[in-house]
Amino acid sequence: MTPSPPNVVPILATPFGVVALPGALALNADLAALFQERARADAGAAPNPLCYESRDDLTAGSAPPVPALVAELLSGVRSVVASVNPMAPAVFDGFRLQARGTFAIVRPDGAIAARSFPLTSWCGVYCVQAPAASTSRRDSGLLRLYESRLGTMFSDATNSTMRLPYTPGHFGWRPVPGELAVFPAWITHEVAMLRAPGDLVLVTLRCRFVASGQQGWSAW
Repeated sequence: MTPSPPNVVPILATPFGVVALPGALALNADLAALFQERARADAGAAPNPLCYESRDDLTAGSAPPVPALVAELLSGVRSVVASVNPMAPAVFDGFRLQARGTFAIVRPDGAIAARSFPLTSWCGVYCVQAPAASTSRRDSGLLRLYESRLGTMFSDATNSTMRLPYTPGHFGWRPVPGELAVFPAWITHEVAMLRAPGDLVLVTLRCRFVASGQQGWSAW
């Protein structure tokens, strides 16, 4: 007897969203100049000459065009998170979004070390500036997100070759100016070594949503 077709569905899925932000894209030239100026002014305190990372107070900045950028990024984060939540828009819109932000300038041969963020639900990585793709290294400047759920899985010829979305392995996203990537903040991620001339300029947001009346969370 021929068995009936199986019902196979993805479980334990991890969302990864990319949203284009035309309003932020228009700010990129001014942002890149401002960030480079701040990095030069802080050069003596920077421990890594190949990758400058700012303090995590960008969302509190008032110098133009930072507030306009932050508004665009928070709107982008909200849109991605709302798209994977079943709640009514009126409920979701009642949540207060807390965020901390940094910017990074990755120079040739520089990288951002692997990290994840505690006390944070969502991470957003926005690209301000990116050099042309490397002709020798496909992973140059790639944002890598590391698969950790399957670390203890026994691997054989059948579960190592499954089709998407079941394929095990890490994920890479190439930063594109004007685009924001949003993913759960528990995922370990890094920016691979930049193997191209020119600087890669990124903004990273740590975000969490606070419901009305929620207790026990002090402000960042």
